[in-house]
Amino acid sequence: MMKRIISTKNAPAAIGPYSQGVEVNGTLYISGQVPLDPATATVVEGDITEQTEQVMKNIGAILEAAGYTYGDVVKSTCLLSDMANFKAMNEVYGKYYAENPPARAAFAVKELPLGVLVEIETIAVK
Repeated sequence: MMKRIISTKNAPAAIGPYSQGVEVNGTLYISGQVPLDPATATVVEGDITEQTEQVMKNIGAILEAAGYTYGDVVKSTCLLSDMANFKAMNEVYGKYYAENPPARAAFAVKELPLGVLVEIETIAVK
């Protein structure tokens, strides 16, 4: 098994004992991304729309660093602080997966790191 750690300055640095992404045998596992601006390491201002946009940009930066695209994504798990934000999150998310979207699960959870509204983890395959 070849395990490759993916790290890019274009996505938030890991704030714990985990990697931004890990690739094993043509499969890329991206850690849950929260709406941190990689330049400032702070949560982006705004509502669920702005936060989801930043999360998707962070996912895109890690995909790119590993040599993948949104088209390679096969599974997403979306964690929301409030299911009332599902529709707005879904509208932003859908722009990135307009055709042949990945399989997905979405959950409301009690709390997310740093008090953010959304976190998305991603699996991509080449």
